[in-house]
Amino acid sequence: MTIHADLGVRSRGGPLGGIEPRRALRARLEGSTAFVRIVELVTTRGALSDTRPSRVRALASGLAELGTADALSITDNAGGHPTLAPESLGLSLRGRDQEVIIHLACKDLNRNGLESRIWSLASAGFDNILCVSGDYPAVGHAGQARPVFDLDSVALLDMLKEMNQGIRTVGRKGKEVALPPTHFFLGAVVSPFKQQEREFLPQLYKLARKVAAGARFIITQAGYDSRKLQELRQYCALKQIDVPLIANVYVLSASTARSFHRRMVPGMVVSDTLLALVEKQAGSPDRGKKFFHEFAARQIAIARGLGFRGAYLAGPLKAEECHTIFSLADAYGPDDWRIFARDIQFPQPNEFYLFEPDPSTGLSSGELNRAYVASLRPASRRTLRWSISPSYKFARVAHDHVFTKGTPGYALARRLYERIDNAPVATRSLHRFEQVIKTVLFACQDCGDCSLPDIAYLCPESQCRKNQRNGPCGGSREGDCEIAKRPCMWARAYDRLKAYGAEEQMLDRPPVITDENLRATSGWANYFLERDHSLRRSREER
Repeated sequence: MTIHADLGVRSRGGPLGGIEPRRALRARLEGSTAFVRIVELVTTRGALSDTRPSRVRALASGLAELGTADALSITDNAGGHPTLAPESLGLSLRGRDQEVIIHLACKDLNRNGLESRIWSLASAGFDNILCVSGDYPAVGHAGQARPVFDLDSVALLDMLKEMNQGIRTVGRKGKEVALPPTHFFLGAVVSPFKQQEREFLPQLYKLARKVAAGARFIITQAGYDSRKLQELRQYCALKQIDVPLIANVYVLSASTARSFHRRMVPGMVVSDTLLALVEKQAGSPDRGKKFFHEFAARQIAIARGLGFRGAYLAGPLKAEECHTIFSLADAYGPDDWRIFARDIQFPQPNEFYLFEPDPSTGLSSGELNRAYVASLRPASRRTLRWSISPSYKFARVAHDHVFTKGTPGYALARRLYERIDNAPVATRSLHRFEQVIKTVLFACQDCGDCSLPDIAYLCPESQCRKNQRNGPCGGSREGDCEIAKRPCMWARAYDRLKAYGAEEQMLDRPPVITDENLRATSGWANYFLERDHSLRRSREER
């Protein structure tokens, strides 16, 4: 079946039939089976005032009056642009008894700034936080802004989880004290619409790490491939990841589809086939508006049919349009989503799927991709090793014999660094020797809190513009970084680890949170003397 502009629907009751009275988002996702409706609000640059017209405020007010959404989700400097902080708009919405999700991004604030902002959110009574690494900063006042990325989304979730438990700090008299616990309901994002195996699977591994770090609901990146949505659900079932999934539905227009197709928005993909369909519909008298609304409504129906717990509606919409889209989705028959799911599949060329196709449904079956399974065999992995760089092979040998606890090399190196710890000349000499090796082989930036062993001996400070130490961001496309014209560091790490059968364990560790106090000191000394982030891992192992 092909999607046409004139999309018929079969009524299943009135326009928003079956919606429960508004309840807290936490209660709706954890304490009921209701399908949750969320609408995204993108704040703009400039202050809110009674005299300045504001599209986002009009949208928020209209949605509140119509009762369309169970929650309104407010972005944090979306696209890297400087805009009004989400809590500024959120305060007025909370005054209307509207449930609000505040986005918290890592690109603009270091960990102290983030913690300060979190205390402000708690003091203002906000309950829901969506933790994101954030888009790379765009041009701001007087030029390009410098990114921060002191933490990433996993580390931010971990910090918030500790704050929910009562984060411990040192008091005035030097004694450890616990601060009053916060009570945030934490969410995160996953990007399943990835073309390559080495992009797609690390996103799933990072999803598991986010849940372990404290995420209690997950919102997907927007995309237009029902089969990938289904595979996300299948993976969660396979790995027993029990967390509410919410499907992001970005309502297209001709201009946004062209923008996504030209890769102007990181993580957003519109294939050639979908763009051709959009251009055709945009030629209609209403410029495709009816088609785009019904296309979005069908995506919502698919999400509900696949077992997602809600839909997240985004795009430059008016309140009435949001209401219309949700009403259309409610009006479809209970099995219509199966037809829609066959139609709304616009993958990229040579798209990787984790499961074999199911001809009866047009989606994926329960059988793992046979070519993928074959690639996991020992002979296939040995073949992959021929393409691995010599520097990584050398690093693996050194790691196994010197940097692995319990080995004679580790014991010898630890004794050496313990002996010279208070000998400045010897310490500086060994540090210079270390830097020569690590700079030549790994483009080391001398951070002193080394993540080379965590990322298949790829330096996150020189190889990743966002310094992502706990998994890939969601912006890669066709295996390449969203910013620099080079392969994504985490895609390269996946390739290296897969050759040795270690790819599924790439994020099977506590979150890496670095200590800036160690910069320009010996990473080897800090590792062997347990001063770096590996100390946390050692404590958990004990």
